[in-house]
Amino acid sequence: MAKPTIVLVHGAWADGSSWNAVSTELQAQGFTVLTPPNLLHGAGDAAYVASFIAQRTTGPVVLVGHSYGGFVITNAGTEGGDVRALVYVDAFIPAIGETVFQILGGSGSALDVPDPTAVLDIVGYPGAPEGDAEAFLKHDTVFNSFAQDLSEADRWLIVASQRPITLGANTSPSSVESWKTIPVWAVVGTEDRVIPPATQRSMAERANATITEVAASHVSMVSHPEVALAAILAAVEAVGE
Repeated sequence: MAKPTIVLVHGAWADGSSWNAVSTELQAQGFTVLTPPNLLHGAGDAAYVASFIAQRTTGPVVLVGHSYGGFVITNAGTEGGDVRALVYVDAFIPAIGETVFQILGGSGSALDVPDPTAVLDIVGYPGAPEGDAEAFLKHDTVFNSFAQDLSEADRWLIVASQRPITLGANTSPSSVESWKTIPVWAVVGTEDRVIPPATQRSMAERANATITEVAASHVSMVSHPEVALAAILAAVEAVGE
């Protein structure tokens, strides 16, 4: 089999640069790496990524998602291109009908609070559907719950550069279970305060994933990129057999 293209899908409050440490090493090993924009606006996000894969790749693909990016790759994995493996890093692995808010409800997540404005800044945006808005992480949320194992400078960069996710994206139900037909690997951050580790493990076990754990925050691919890299390379090796 030809060397697969690695497609890295970022999550909420991030962009493709969140994968830089992983991308650099994969490129050094001779892989073609693509980090498409995740629109973070809801049902169309997966369709966009599937279209991107269909048009921008040839040959096999290992599709990787972080956080909400896991929601997106779950719904995009069977819809475009030749996706041979799914790798989830501190990510949602939803079943049909599940939403982000539903999965986090009762999980102990730092985002599962009675008043969302305690942890998020909610703002309107032009052209929003009725009742929709964008959510930004408050400074304290980034520092204490999202990226608590990064340097202070890196946490400030996240505060400054975060891309918001819409409320609509968090309430859109998953419509595909690509993990039922595509092999799965999962990295679980045991210090994750956004998607608690028990919630990550439950979803990963349901998807029959090969699971790796790392003592890291929600952004383990930044603080411990070697763990995400190892999971991706394991997927590459398995699908190449």
